[in-house]
Amino acid sequence: MGQLNRESGVVVLISANAEWRAVRSLYPDATVCMSPMGEWFESGWDSPGNGFATRKPGSSRVRFFHGGWGKIAAAASTQYVIDRWKPNLLINLGTCGGFEGEIERGTVILVERAIVYDIYEQMGDSAEHLAHYSTCIDLSWLGEDIPGGVRRALLVSGDRDLFPADIPGLKARFGAIAGDWESGAIAYVAACNEVRCLILRGVTDLVGEQGGEAYGDPEFFAGAAEEVMARLVAALPEWLARVI
Repeated sequence: MGQLNRESGVVVLISANAEWRAVRSLYPDATVCMSPMGEWFESGWDSPGNGFATRKPGSSRVRFFHGGWGKIAAAASTQYVIDRWKPNLLINLGTCGGFEGEIERGTVILVERAIVYDIYEQMGDSAEHLAHYSTCIDLSWLGEDIPGGVRRALLVSGDRDLFPADIPGLKARFGAIAGDWESGAIAYVAACNEVRCLILRGVTDLVGEQGGEAYGDPEFFAGAAEEVMARLVAALPEWLARVI
């Protein structure tokens, strides 16, 4: 298992606006900076017992960055943080919609493969184009002793919420159990740059034949996102303890 350089540090990408608001509320005293892509702030991490706090000399550098929602913002912000800070670990914490009957609300997914599924090619081989933007994430550096309570799985990404009519096909074709908007782009850009990537997504709502629990109800999503993001941030020191 490779060790991380403390000064190169870690960048934690947060995508959706509701996700970022939830994370910002956990750091009311943080000094927030602006970039062309969005807000960011820096924190420090000493050990699992101490967790995150104002960075001290010798502690590991952790930057939280609002990358924005959707594939365009996700790809651009991923490349931006890689070029600016050259992190040796890029983490994406966020939410996802689960397929009803396949996964429970609140489950955290450790993404092993990210697939951009909303590509519709009619001039050539559609499967070939889907494969081009499918990324297998190398997690070998984590080792086998990972934190409990997570489910290893693939995630499908598209620039839209899940359509109930698409779910049977996504299950049959990819074995998918959940989907989001940004993971496919983040994983792809990180792989192109040969930067280690860790994507953890919590299921905020379920989508089934009757539609989605959060569809037409942004307050439902915001409340669920607040709970999920708090859990993911609280668990982050335990993940970093395995590699720093």
